[in-house]
Order: sequence, then structure tokens, then C-alpha cells
Amino acid sequence: DFAFAEPVFAKYPDAKRYKDYRVMLDERKDIDAVVVATPDHTHAVITMAAMERGKHVYVQKPLTHSVHEARVLTEAARKYKVVTQMGNQGHSGEGIRLLCEWVWDGAIGKVREAHAWTNRPVWPSGIEVDRPTEVVDAPPDLDWDLWLGPAKPRPYHPTYHPAKWRAWWDFGTGALGDMACHIVDPLFWALKLKYPISVEANVSRTWHAFFEESEAKNEMFPRSTVVRYRFPAREDMPEVDVTWWDGGLLPARPHLLEPDRRLGDKDGGILLIGDGGAIKAGCYGESPRLIPETEMKKYAPRRPPKTIARIPEGSDGHEQDWVRACKGGPPASSNFDYSGPLSETVLMGNLAVRFPERLLLWNGEAME
Repeated sequence: DFAFAEPVFAKYPDAKRYKDYRVMLDERKDIDAVVVATPDHTHAVITMAAMERGKHVYVQKPLTHSVHEARVLTEAARKYKVVTQMGNQGHSGEGIRLLCEWVWDGAIGKVREAHAWTNRPVWPSGIEVDRPTEVVDAPPDLDWDLWLGPAKPRPYHPTYHPAKWRAWWDFGTGALGDMACHIVDPLFWALKLKYPISVEANVSRTWHAFFEESEAKNEMFPRSTVVRYRFPAREDMPEVDVTWWDGGLLPARPHLLEPDRRLGDKDGGILLIGDGGAIKAGCYGESPRLIPETEMKKYAPRRPPKTIARIPEGSDGHEQDWVRACKGGPPASSNFDYSGPLSETVLMGNLAVRFPERLLLWNGEAME
């Protein structure tokens, strides 16, 4: 969509413009690395095409549109020996590292329960069961067939593009896919998670759905979801339940939290509940604090040393972390060996959303 891209074209007037990534990759042998920032449903095909040609890749979150695609890309990155990074910027931040160091230090004891939530969706969602039927001409600068990519053909409609595709199953991954790779990430790292052993979901319903036998055929994501993951014991950590909340839903306020303090921040947050206390943090794991604040003040003098390598701070720290890796530096912080399993977990939650009020049992190693 060259009209949508015009502000970027204006910023880089000398850059050659392509509508088809396949043509670009075939023509431009001088490209070393590719950033994939397209809608979710085209991440995997573009990323795979780049890796097959030996290009390093930075892919926006979620890594892929499906669990299977995430596994395939993770394995392909190892095969082609390219440098990879997923665009969950908080993974290069200070907050997530502090959280990991505190949890591993035993600041709140064994963690058996954790929560994550977002203010998303901030786009129209959960309002229709079926796709629109009216015929609308695509804008002249938009190649709709290329935009659809691997998705099944359908007529253009402005309810998909621009900026509303996240709500539609064929293109987006909903609020969970949009934000969990940011917000669940600190829990995933700190609690040393990999594959869940079970997932279940409860969802809000359009009024149409009360007259349907199943919501699985809905074209659009629900307005709000609650997804419950169970993870097995890992190393010295016990089995843990992680619950995701979106669409304005939140976990219960812990009794340790002062009544005048916010749980998380305006965009979302996380809560870890251990045998010996609790930690809260904002979206991306920012500003972690033991609660109540009196416990934070007690812990401050005995906080552990900073043992996790830090990424140089800045507005583009996560991107530059990848660039350094491309140039021979340390592996990027959220390379596919880490972000692949994280994305699988997030997208497994979306599978549960497709089949609400059922318990899905998952063998991650066998992918069954």
C-alpha cells in the first residue's frame, strides 16, 4: 500500500520501492538483513524467504500467525545460521532483567501463580461473527492480492486495512498475539518457562454467538479473553499457573497491594505471587516492585548483583542489539531460540480461544 507507506518513502526518498518481497529478494543480492513489520499472517512466508537466502531477520511480534509456523522458523534459523530477533522491545530493557534477578534470588519464594494483562484491543473487535459482504473497491495504491499473501482470497474492505486487521482471525492474532509477546515475556524468562502442558480460555461473546453451537467459525476475535496456562515444574521451580487477561479484564488485586496504588500501568502489567510475597511490574516488565512498598524497601539493601548482561539503552536499543549481532557481536537477546517457544505459547492461547470452555492438553516437544 504505497499511499499508507508514503510518510516512510518521504523520509527515505532514495530507497527503491517494492510491493512484492519476492521480487526484492530476487533482484537485490546486496541486502544483508531484513526487517519484517507486515501484518501477522505474512510474517512466516517473508521471514522464511529471507532466511533461505542467508539474510538475517528482525521480525515483529508475534513471530508468526500460528504455532506451527513459529516452530518451523525456529528450526530454520538454526539450519540457515542467520541472526534473528523478535520485536518484543522490553526484552532488551532493564526491568525484565531486574525481575529475573530478583525471582532467581528468591525474593518472593517459589512462584506458583502469575498474571499478565493488557489494555488491548484498541481496535474494533468482537462485534461481528461473519465477514462483511458489501463490495468496496480497493484504494488505487493498494495491491490487495499481495496484501492477502498466503491468506485465502476475499474482497477488500476497509474493516481490514488499514490498522484493523488484528481483529480478524485470517490476518491477525488478536490482543493476545499483539501484546503477550511483550507482557508475558518477563514471566516467561523469569520463571524459566517453555511449553505449557495445558491451556484453556473463556471469552466474551457477541449476541449472535448465544444462538450458535460453536464460536470456532467466527471470523473475528472476541472483545475480551481470559487464557489460563499451566506449566510443569522446571529445574528448582514448581508447577505454575499463568493467566492472561485482555479487553479491560484484570486479575483480583492482591491483598498485599496498597489500596491507592495501581496494578501495572495504563497499557498493562504483570503480577507474580510467590510463597513469600509478590512482585508487580508494568507493561514490558517495566519498574518491577515488591509489594507492599515496605517490602521493597526492606529488600533494596540486599538486592542481588546485576548478573544478566545489559543492552545499551536508547529508543532503538532492541534493534541495535540485533544489528550488533549481525556484525558478529553476542546473540541478539530475543533470538528465535527464545522467542520461538515464547510465540508458540502465546499462540497456543489463541488456539484455546478458538475452542472456549475446553481444556487443551499439549505435548510441546512432540508438538501434539
